[in-house]
Amino acid sequence: MQIKIRRAKKEDCHSILELVHQLALYERAPDEVTVSLTHFEESGFGYKPVWWSFVAEVDGKIEGFALYYLRFSTWKGKRMYLEDLYVTEKMRGKGLGKLLLDRLIREAQRRKLNGIQWQVLEWNEPAINFYKKYNAVFDGEWFNCAIPIPQTIYGVPRLPAEDASIQHKVHK
Repeated sequence: MQIKIRRAKKEDCHSILELVHQLALYERAPDEVTVSLTHFEESGFGYKPVWWSFVAEVDGKIEGFALYYLRFSTWKGKRMYLEDLYVTEKMRGKGLGKLLLDRLIREAQRRKLNGIQWQVLEWNEPAINFYKKYNAVFDGEWFNCAIPIPQTIYGVPRLPAEDASIQHKVHK
């Protein structure tokens, strides 16, 4: 068995997205993945990428991935946010997760970031135990929040970026 950890390429996006669907199934949310392959590719390999990834290849087949992006904390500064770390069921327990996370740590060091953050579901004991081996800090104080932004609001298309600042007249 030959394992290789490498940076993802655009050609890997289809395989990574398949693994994202497997992860969603594992996390009991199979209908939550709505990103298209085109949007996924453009977001990672377009003009201004917003995510980066490492893949774990086993004998030439992608069996795991770690996808991250950069964020800024007003308290901590520049940090890496680990969006997903996933290894196929048949390859779990063979060290791929450790190799991926170790590679992320080296990438964070290379980028001079001061930490890595992520979320883990409270019932995902295998993942929690894996992260404990890294002395990860688990914060039970904060809630996860999100505001979905639809492409249309009540049938009205979103404004293009250049029209985003609209001036309002105030009548006296």
